[in-house]
Amino acid sequence: MASPGLLTAQSARIKQARRLATRAFRRKAGRFLVEGPQAVREALEHRELVVEVYAEPAVATRHRDLYDLAAAAGVAWFEVDRAAIDALSETVTSQGVVAVCTLVNVPLRTDSLQLVAAGVQVRDPGNVGTLIRTADAAGADAVVLSAESVDPHNPKAVRASVGSIFHVPVTTDVDIVSAVGAWRAQGLQVLAADGYGATDLDTCIDDGTLAKPTVWLFGNEAHGLPDGINALVDHSVKVPIYGRAESLNLATAAAVCLYASAREQRR
Repeated sequence: MASPGLLTAQSARIKQARRLATRAFRRKAGRFLVEGPQAVREALEHRELVVEVYAEPAVATRHRDLYDLAAAAGVAWFEVDRAAIDALSETVTSQGVVAVCTLVNVPLRTDSLQLVAAGVQVRDPGNVGTLIRTADAAGADAVVLSAESVDPHNPKAVRASVGSIFHVPVTTDVDIVSAVGAWRAQGLQVLAADGYGATDLDTCIDDGTLAKPTVWLFGNEAHGLPDGINALVDHSVKVPIYGRAESLNLATAAAVCLYASAREQRR
């Protein structure tokens, strides 16, 4: 039996918020769910994005800073029972707090850029979230996702970004072919990360290629980049494999490439 005043899983607000687990409803509502103390804290640092917070009663004591941040921002704080939090959570063991935020999608940028990470037909939400987190850590100016990629507001992607979705501009539903043309017209070089690339990352480091303003394209987990993309880019680049591994996964390759560019650009 829920305590008086606590919202339950049957509350209209909880039922409405729960619908944000689906991409179609996120787009219709213009909102998404952010779960866990760290991610909610990052969201509240951008107070204009947070619509409301749902939390178990103990959260206001255990994470007093969250409650204070929400109060300072004028964000509604609703206490809920465990069943309500479980209804909003995608994890096996919820950490007791979920925020509803407005979508972070921004228009595509093509100018005043130094480093961009672009995901092309990336289907795994964990990889999308990790790409955003890695781009943030490497100091990238933007993350761009093609129209065929998973929604970065997917709960699993949001968790994998560990708050970075609020740090780096993210643009979704992009026509990559058109974007490549626009980037190159602005003087950015576009590099395709490809395990069978004509050049390798070591060469690009040694010859100064990576010191230039760069957009990196990272393809689908199973199939790589679509046919025809390599003909549009400046270089198709492979990460050298020194051991016996068959290949690197998307997230690891992105980390290696983005950090290589970030290091050369800062020299």
